[in-house]
Amino acid sequence: MITPQDKELLAKKGISEEQIADQLASFEKGFPFLKLSAAASVGNGILAPDAEAQKKYLDAWEAYTQTDKTVVKFVPASGAASRMFKNLFEFLGADYDVPQTAFEKTFFEKIEKFAFYADLNEACRKNNDGKDIPALIAAGNFKAVVAALLEAAGLNYGALPKGLLKFHKYEDGSRTPLEEHLVEGALYASNKNGKVNVHFTVSPEHRALFQALVEAKASAYAKRYGVEYNISFSEQKPSTDTVAADMENKPFRDNGKLLFRPGGHGALIENLNDLDADIIFIKNIDNVVPDKLKGDTVLYKKLIAGVLVALQQKAYAYLNLLDSGKYTHDQLMEILQFLQKNLYCKNPDVKDLEDAELVIYMKKKLNRPMRVCGMVKNVGEPGGGPFLAYNSDGTISLQILESSQIDMNDPEKKEMFEKGTHFNPVDLVCAVKDYKGNKFDLVKYVDKATGFISYKSKNGKDLKALELPGLWNGAMSDWSTVFVEVPLTTFNPVKTVNDLLREQHQ
Repeated sequence: MITPQDKELLAKKGISEEQIADQLASFEKGFPFLKLSAAASVGNGILAPDAEAQKKYLDAWEAYTQTDKTVVKFVPASGAASRMFKNLFEFLGADYDVPQTAFEKTFFEKIEKFAFYADLNEACRKNNDGKDIPALIAAGNFKAVVAALLEAAGLNYGALPKGLLKFHKYEDGSRTPLEEHLVEGALYASNKNGKVNVHFTVSPEHRALFQALVEAKASAYAKRYGVEYNISFSEQKPSTDTVAADMENKPFRDNGKLLFRPGGHGALIENLNDLDADIIFIKNIDNVVPDKLKGDTVLYKKLIAGVLVALQQKAYAYLNLLDSGKYTHDQLMEILQFLQKNLYCKNPDVKDLEDAELVIYMKKKLNRPMRVCGMVKNVGEPGGGPFLAYNSDGTISLQILESSQIDMNDPEKKEMFEKGTHFNPVDLVCAVKDYKGNKFDLVKYVDKATGFISYKSKNGKDLKALELPGLWNGAMSDWSTVFVEVPLTTFNPVKTVNDLLREQHQ
């Protein structure tokens, strides 16, 4: 089945034949649904700290930033923003020339409100014999404006990643999401020496553009916020690509060659694993707001980081106590309470364990990567939800699940999903070193049984694509996980270009 040409391609990508066999077996057998205990909610898996507790956590984070620990802000920024402009691409290809849909009408009625308006106006003049946007609209030439926005002869926004598009207007110019993340980093992730580490994962074809923007802008932000930036980039590894399959679950071939596809955001666990850091913030590239609205974002980022370091310090103290061998039965019960009540990790079978076995179990559960995730109230946005789910070892722990991981044919599970009070806005802070200061190998904590199969096509032929366990889903399945309620004001994603017209982005 594997040809010499295939072997050459696999060697180039760093993928073994065994991995291909595993992936094809996944197409064959599919992925099991996760067994749920309950949807997490405030009081049952989601913390909602009161004012006094908030102060304690904010102080804990403040103290942590005065140590020599390394904090990194990790921003997945790969991929073109083509989906953001789906409606406008459809307008370009439509058999009518004047806006018909509500989306198209809104775009043109409010076009001056976009941060990229001045650039677009310039591109229109250049491409249309000096005619600006108002002139083209007056002449009914709406498509020329959209072409100037999306196509290579204009701003090329249809092929650029979101991180490089102008999102927000300021008196001194407009800012891209990349710049907003640099500002955020200065506000909550700088260390005692004013050093801010920001890491972007980018597509190979866009890397030079990201680097050029950093070179042009970073020094001005460093000066404004009195910080020193250390900005780095990485790309999704070719070894995390997955083979596509045909409808018979055989390798899909395109002109005789095996077809590989990117493995989805779960592939970024490798990039995360390569970072030299103690604490890592993770937040999507498009979830940014202008300065006037950053207050809540900064406050709650510090808060969830404070929860993380407070829990980590306690876990470290307990691990050192267990290592010492000098503990009482009462102290073991105290550690078990911490595991169950503070880290939401429960196993009904522990009551039958002898003390020596209990110590082994608790060490395993305490000594692993830890994450605290912000959760916002569910207002019908798409996204994963917080659940208490069963793990393969019989424990129940907190997990972020997508709808595809839940058996929607089971009325009870479907109801759990639909009645979930919160969802995940990708707002995470992670602790990735053990109590002895060694880095965890994050790849060892991935639940390989939580991938996802989707259906696509290539040159008119149907194919199956395999996505790796999602970065904040199955890729972090075996981490200690805690959920904290954060306000909706901290979640402002940009899924379509018209989302930039929402007041949060104006």
